Amino acid sequence: MRKLLLLLILGASLLVVSEAHAISRYNSLTMTCAQANETADREGEVILRYPSQRVRGLTLFERAVRDRNQCDNQQITETRFVSTSDMQRCPIKACTTVTNDQWIIRR
Repeated sequence: MRKLLLLLILGASLLVVSEAHAISRYNSLTMTCAQANETADREGEVILRYPSQRVRGLTLFERAVRDRNQCDNQQITETRFVSTSDMQRCPIKACTTVTNDQWIIRR
């Protein structure tokens, strides 16, 4: 019985490890808006770094995704904006958590 339990725990931990993958990180100011969106579409999800326009010296991060398949169960995609080399407000898709009421409306 102990061996079976140990094997189940080991098997479950291997499944968790095999699903993990690295997310590429990019400085959005070195990319055009089209390149940022194409990279997210190609890789599925990327982290984009960009400077805050309100607070000097603060770096912001946004996780850009290809579509809702990269989001968690209770999340949908929404448009967010990052700074790129050619646009101060480049639209990207990002995951956002919704409440049950919003889920019914936005589905």
